[in-house]
Amino acid sequence: MKYVLSLGLSCPGATSIDWDVQHVRFLNDIQPAYDLTYDDVFMVPSRSAVGSRQGVDLASPDGTGTTIPLVVANMTAIAGRRMAETVARRGGLVVIPQDIPIEVVTEVVSWVKSRHLVLDTPIILAPHQTVADALSLLPKRAHNAGVVVDGEGRPVGVVTDADLNGVDRFTQLSEVMSRDLLLLDADIEPGEAFDRLDHANRRYAPAVDKDGRLAGILTRKGALRATLYTPATDADGRLRIAAAVGINGDVAGKAKQLLAAGVDTLVVDTAHGHQESMLSAVRAVRGLDPQVPIVAGNIVAAEGVRDLIEAGADIIKVGVGPGAMCTTRMMTGVGRPQFSAVLECAAEAKKHGKHVWADGGVRHPRDVAMALAAGASNVMVGSWFAGTYESPGDLQQDANGRLYKESFGMASARAVRNRTSEESAYDRARKALFEEGISTSRMFLDPSRPGVEDLVDSIIAGVRSSCTYAGANSLAEFAERAVVGVQSAAGYAEGQPLHASWS
Repeated sequence: MKYVLSLGLSCPGATSIDWDVQHVRFLNDIQPAYDLTYDDVFMVPSRSAVGSRQGVDLASPDGTGTTIPLVVANMTAIAGRRMAETVARRGGLVVIPQDIPIEVVTEVVSWVKSRHLVLDTPIILAPHQTVADALSLLPKRAHNAGVVVDGEGRPVGVVTDADLNGVDRFTQLSEVMSRDLLLLDADIEPGEAFDRLDHANRRYAPAVDKDGRLAGILTRKGALRATLYTPATDADGRLRIAAAVGINGDVAGKAKQLLAAGVDTLVVDTAHGHQESMLSAVRAVRGLDPQVPIVAGNIVAAEGVRDLIEAGADIIKVGVGPGAMCTTRMMTGVGRPQFSAVLECAAEAKKHGKHVWADGGVRHPRDVAMALAAGASNVMVGSWFAGTYESPGDLQQDANGRLYKESFGMASARAVRNRTSEESAYDRARKALFEEGISTSRMFLDPSRPGVEDLVDSIIAGVRSSCTYAGANSLAEFAERAVVGVQSAAGYAEGQPLHASWS
């Protein structure tokens, strides 16, 4: 049995698609007359035999090794080593941006792959360092704690911002640190670690190796999360990380260096992915015979999917214009509502045994669920994660004391300036005239969810519940069983919670 879904205006020859009925189904088999955003659609509950949302398998089938369907976008203000470590530990994947020097990428990959699968990387301080030193480093980690170690790397104290408030900035840490330490064994089981921390009423504790040297730090939430998530690891049991390469210059040479560095996924990336330069770049990368998945994009229609797969891509990145930092649609009129783009492209990729990533346009957990229902194997998140402790930017305060970090689009004048720093002033000035992104935006930290893990918890809780509502035990089943309806703006507004009374 087949039916036809109309997708409105698109590329020539892509105005409608025949679908086997086991793909995502529209309520009452309607045929939308126009393309749809995530806000335009909702899911209808189905009969379900799924007993617990924790039993839903969220591992992606696309070969990237993610155990939750989240990929952090290759944006300079978002994707760095701390983000890569933290997200991979919870099962996702971070893509290092293309404009990072290869020697830096190599160091980042090596660093991430040496991280512990349970313990968080500690902020290490020496007793003679000052309060000012500690205050500059504590915001780099969501656990907000520094471990003071002696000359042999053994913990002798801990400090938090609460210990440092109102203290002279030049005071040495040995005078203000807490010496009352609870030390955990580095190999302790997460459940036991949680019990010990809870019994001692401690939020965190340093973990030490068999020689008593600092190995990491573990919080109560971290111990709990370690029992709920499965890290994304390579064949050697190390955390996974991806990296991007552009389509200009020596693409094969750069890709070869990234492979030598040990990246687990290669992303060939440009704003307009359906162009000859992209196809040539993908062919060049495929010619290296990499033993890791090749991701290519961005595109928004079936024709682009077919051409990129024929060129050698394993995964297609879908999305033009939905990102929070992107001005492409307003500047050029080019793009496509994201739900329909993912829906069409995922169906085309599936015909060829390939997959798509939904890139951009997610602002709530429901949007991630809708992208997965449309057939995405992973969902890319960018600006949503910019306002977290783990993003690379420095933590700043506005006039009202609200914490924020700056974010910017990768086609903005700021990003172009960084990317072309080695070019002549004339060439840089010419390229700076053509920007399609916001050069600076304040992404405020949510006081209740200041760390990326807090956001991951919220997203994954929503996605797991969505799967249970659809009666799906896995992502593949979710895309098959999801029943989707089209709603008005009032219908979308009706589903939003009320944070204050009506009066």
